[in-house]
Amino acid sequence: MFRFFENLIDPYAVYPTTDTPPRRLWPFLWSFAEQFRKLFLFATLMSILVAAIEVGLIYYMGRVVDLMEGDPARVWQEYGLEFILMALFVIFLRPVIQALDVLLLNNAILPNFGMLMRWRAHRHVLRQSVGWFENDFAGRIANRIMQAPAAAGEVIFQIFDAISFSLAYFIGAAILLSISDPRLLIPLLVWFVLYGWLVHWTVTRVGPASEAASDARSQLTGRLVDAYTNIHSVKMFAHHEKELDYAKEAIEQARQTFLKEMRIFTIMDFTLVMLNGLLIVGVVGWAFLLWMQGSASVGVVAAASALTLRLNAMTGWIMWALTSFFRELGVVKEGMRTIAQPITLTDADQAKPLQLMNGEIEVEELSHHYGRKSGGLDRVSLTIPPGQKVGLVGRSGAGKSTLVKLLLRFYDPENGKIMIDGQDINNVTQDSLRLAIGMVQQDSSLLHRSVRDNLLYGRPDASEEQMIAAAKQAQAHEFILDLEDPEGRQGYEAHVGERGVKLSGGQRQRVTLARVILKNAPILLLDEATSALDSEVEAAIQDTLYGMMEGKTVIAIAHRLSTIAQMDRILVLDQGRIVEDGPHDALLAKGGLYADFWARQSGGFLTIEENA
Repeated sequence: MFRFFENLIDPYAVYPTTDTPPRRLWPFLWSFAEQFRKLFLFATLMSILVAAIEVGLIYYMGRVVDLMEGDPARVWQEYGLEFILMALFVIFLRPVIQALDVLLLNNAILPNFGMLMRWRAHRHVLRQSVGWFENDFAGRIANRIMQAPAAAGEVIFQIFDAISFSLAYFIGAAILLSISDPRLLIPLLVWFVLYGWLVHWTVTRVGPASEAASDARSQLTGRLVDAYTNIHSVKMFAHHEKELDYAKEAIEQARQTFLKEMRIFTIMDFTLVMLNGLLIVGVVGWAFLLWMQGSASVGVVAAASALTLRLNAMTGWIMWALTSFFRELGVVKEGMRTIAQPITLTDADQAKPLQLMNGEIEVEELSHHYGRKSGGLDRVSLTIPPGQKVGLVGRSGAGKSTLVKLLLRFYDPENGKIMIDGQDINNVTQDSLRLAIGMVQQDSSLLHRSVRDNLLYGRPDASEEQMIAAAKQAQAHEFILDLEDPEGRQGYEAHVGERGVKLSGGQRQRVTLARVILKNAPILLLDEATSALDSEVEAAIQDTLYGMMEGKTVIAIAHRLSTIAQMDRILVLDQGRIVEDGPHDALLAKGGLYADFWARQSGGFLTIEENA
């Protein structure tokens, strides 16, 4: 039975994706609800039915009180069958109706709606550009993806569990009192107006307060994750107290926003108790007065008393449900700042997979300044023939890394274009472009998974033999076999920790190299590929690196100029432009910027002040 309801919705079903999600709250939520529309209708009907049964039972209890004024034997003779049928209804049929209501809500809607939203939100965020991620905390992004769907699920829950039920219950209560005596509606309606005013006062303040509190929590999460992710720097610079102060500032901000939120609830609770007192005295007192005047039976007084006491118990729950509803809407709105952001770096409408033939790279009048007036690249043009090995040299900020990022289409250029084998990379699919490029970065971070998973990230369909051969080429196989993580997993099954923290810098770099060797892409980008290796290991894998380059178009950035001196060609960038272009010997003979770099280096190493 549970499985039937749980499987009514497939949260991973195929759906039409969009680069521009709705930016307004209700259209945003509704965009996730298409699969749930029939269930929402059934849940609404069941909620109304449950409320009607509750009100009907109170009405029937009043009827029983009136019937009890007669002779017991005669009452049983005339109404015994009715009592038995009602008892059977309460014992058997009412629980079935209640169970259907709960199963629809708890087992069909709630688990699937939040997970469907979380899955789609994660899928959307993963499509964002690298630059988008560079502008936010990873912790805050993750926090919003975790919080917003949970809050949306709570919104759905309150709509069907509290709001629709309470509205149906109030309408039923009004009908019951009007049937007993229309005058009993007066105190109920007066109370309802005052209650509505209190709800309005509360929710108009809870929404913004909740959004502010949620934003403060996300900021706090971002700061904590930032400290944990960079724990080596925190310890190395002995900034324990500084990080505590940094976190304390965010914790205090979160506390202050939460305090403001709780003040609203305290005022609400106090006012609600006063209003409920007026409700009880007004309805029960009026019913008692009508009874004294002979206009109402004892059953009417009993039913009115039971109804008001039930409303008294419900109003606090309804108010909390409503405030929870609007508070969670505030959390969703805060999460929308991440989840509903449009995808700005997209494939062209008619984008086709890159057809790689030779690996020729052409750059025409390429400019990119990251939205600023300086930095990046400025009108760069060059052609790299198929199979040519090119070294990039230049001071920090000269544009080397920008050229590599644009080639990978992590950003779109502000002007100009890049072509591979005559195809504008803006007109091919991003996935096909990046599949054709192997990249070894200076920051050789790894996924918090097994060594095997990290290696196969380069080529998921590789065989065991191919994977191990790549590891051996990168001088990584021996140390991998000696690995063991805290869970007892060994060798290629050992997990490497967040960003590969359980491995040394050199070990991480060798695993990264092995991953790129396994990928075997026709275009190779090396950004300080050997920077984390000691001299002995670097010397051991130099032949491997040159072997990797055979038959490939290569662009290599290096501080250690000796590592690129054997390249076919060296480009010297300065202030975003190519100022020198030629092989190592020719550039030395020219006596320009490259020769100056070479003269200043020690052991073939260009200082950070001159290159990055």
